[in-house]
Amino acid sequence: MAGQSSLSVALAMVAGLLAGCDTASPPEDVVPPPDMRAAPAVPDLPLVTEPSAASRELAAHYARLQNQMLTQNLLRSDGGGTDTPFTDTMLARNFVQIALATEYQDNSDFLVQRPSQSVLHRWDKPIRMNVVFSDTVPLARRDQDRTSVSAFAARLSRLTGVPIRQSDDNANFHVLFLDEDDRRGAAARLRALAPGISEASLRGIVNLPREQLCLVAAVFEPGRPVYAQAVVVIRAEHPSLIRTACIHEELAQGMGLANDSDAARPSIFNDSEEFALLTRHDELLLRMLYDPRLQPGMDPAIATPIVRQIARELLAQGSS
Repeated sequence: MAGQSSLSVALAMVAGLLAGCDTASPPEDVVPPPDMRAAPAVPDLPLVTEPSAASRELAAHYARLQNQMLTQNLLRSDGGGTDTPFTDTMLARNFVQIALATEYQDNSDFLVQRPSQSVLHRWDKPIRMNVVFSDTVPLARRDQDRTSVSAFAARLSRLTGVPIRQSDDNANFHVLFLDEDDRRGAAARLRALAPGISEASLRGIVNLPREQLCLVAAVFEPGRPVYAQAVVVIRAEHPSLIRTACIHEELAQGMGLANDSDAARPSIFNDSEEFALLTRHDELLLRMLYDPRLQPGMDPAIATPIVRQIARELLAQGSS
């Protein structure tokens, strides 16, 4: 037929062959037009649901809190400066107070601070870190938080020498961004994620008071002062800067800097909330914690002279 395309002719021939013999196969070089090809599978997007009224109220509260803190010159992100000098003596003292003490006893439910001396704790194995979100967290924020966690974990790895990779497979360091409702119902999920987590830690997470912004709970290997699991819980209701501050403080504390000190400055390990992001002072604390001259299980009496020597060396190298 005049004007008929070669593709139409080819298709007519294939139709004739099929009509004459049911078992005949089409020529291999015949390509179906685009509208006849199977559409590629589109992956399902993660579920996003509306937060509850309680969660929305908390989000408004923490937005106001962040604004108030900024007007008070808190949540600084400059890392300190000429107004926050420190010496090797101060650095060593702060290390002992932060790395060789604990902020809460294991049965305290994170509700009442009971500082006490402790031994040195840290990781002695690679960290496999996963990030979990409540369904109410918008997808764009999940992407942002995953990026922040990954970047900060890489920084921690460089400072400590501990290999850290992002993985959902057999993770041992869990970062959970949970809204109010999910956090209150998280006990069973936490037991599954971190076998061995104490009942006191679970109660502390489930009953977290509003003034506590985030926390980390650790699980030790049986009979050893090294970490087997860590769980960071960050409120999904937080605005961006408080959320980032929680990432910095709780992930760093999950490496073994478990206490806070009012004397530490410039530092995120200080309940004043003056600094939001890890400072150079805090980087030195992490380097000290994983110095091979210190070992897990060392008590303050044994560790302190070594800590003083390491602090002198670091500041002599111009690390301040």
